[in-house]
Parts: sequence; C-alpha cells; structure tokens
Amino acid sequence: MLPTAVSLVYVSATITTRHPMKRSRINDILREGDAFIRSFGYTMPPFAYLTPDALKASDHSEIKARRMGWDITDYGAEKFDEMGLFLFTTRNGLNSDLGKKSAMLYAEKIMISRENQLSPMHRHNLKVEDIINRGGATLVIELFMADADGGIDRDADVSVMVDGTVRNLPAGGHLKLAPGESVSLFPNNWHAFWGEGGDVLIGEVSTVNDDMTDNIFEQPIGRFSNIDEDEAPLHLLVSDYDTHL
Repeated sequence: MLPTAVSLVYVSATITTRHPMKRSRINDILREGDAFIRSFGYTMPPFAYLTPDALKASDHSEIKARRMGWDITDYGAEKFDEMGLFLFTTRNGLNSDLGKKSAMLYAEKIMISRENQLSPMHRHNLKVEDIINRGGATLVIELFMADADGGIDRDADVSVMVDGTVRNLPAGGHLKLAPGESVSLFPNNWHAFWGEGGDVLIGEVSTVNDDMTDNIFEQPIGRFSNIDEDEAPLHLLVSDYDTHL
C-alpha cells in the first residue's frame, strides 16, 4: 500500500477542483530543482540554461527532436506537491533508430522525487530502465508484474535485479533503495515511486525514451501538466516544444 497521505491525495486528485500549474510556480521549481541537483555536485549540461529565444535557434533542433531538457509534471492532476516529478533528459536517442546496429539507442535523465510525492503507477511498452538513487533520502518503489493483457497482476510475485542481485518481492511490495542503489525495470514491471524521509535525487539510464507514447498509467491521467501562463518561462519544458518552437 502507498503511504496514507499519498494514496488519499492520489484518489482525490480526480474528484476535487483542480487548477493548472502557473508558469511562475514552474519557474520556481526549476530554480529549486537546479539548486538541489547542484548540492550533490552534479553539473547540468550547458543547454539546460538556454533561454527560450536561444533554444529557437536552428542549431539546437536536435534538442527538440530528441525531447531533451526540462520536464516538470503533475500528470495533469494539478496537485504537484502530492503527485508529480521533476525531470531533465540529458541525452536521448530516436525511436526510428531502434533495432539498428550502430545508433544511439539509450537515454539518460536526472530526476527529483520529493518526500511523499507520488510518481503514479505505470509501465512502458518498450523502455527498459535502471532507476538509481543518486543521493538524498530513501527511494521507495511499489512493484507489480504485468498480466498477459498488460494490466496489473495483483497476485504474482515480483523479481527485479538490484545492482546485479535478484530481489524477490510479493505483488505490491515496496523496494527501498538507499543512495547508491539501483534497480532494473522492464516493460512487464508496473511501478510507482516516492521519496521517504526526504527528497531524492534520481538517475535514470534507459533505452530510448518516448514520453509521448510509451507511458501506460494505471489511472486515467496524462503525462504532462496544464500550464497557466502568468509569466514568461525561465526555460522551456519539453512539453512546450511543439507550441513554443
């Protein structure tokens, strides 16, 4: 079971009055997240700090094509503190290259999961990923196996690889990763996660990442946030590229 404070918000997110994320709030989250990342000695790539106008330059077209950059999501539920995630995609291949022998077939992200901030139950059809606790508090991952139709099997035990060692859990078991630990997840692994005891810096190394089509959620939610443009963006999000570039 999810922590009570998280699960109650998860359910109520679909029935209470919701409001889009204000761009001013997103800008604040970007600043706070950047400072948190830097506190661990992690240096963001220079393109992270491009202004929206600079990102429009033609020589940065591959950043848009590969959906690299900032990503602040509340999954459309509009309760970021309770259900959301901070992400930055540092590198990414292209879906069209999958299956080729010589191509960029991988992706990498840096993420922040706040204490008791739920990243909701989901799986992927294609992506295989390593989720890494890069520092901070404990990362808790709730796990289920997929059934024959791709849905959640609430009875099957779960086996995952944690830093080269097989870890077995019951359906819905909680895998807790301390800083430095990682887990490998496959398309048949349903997973949700949150920080326990504080905020967590997370790394993700995976096959090509496609957030437009390769996220299957348990609940009827979206992948990206709705935004109220109350001020100019500090930096564009990947979800802004199609409308701002």
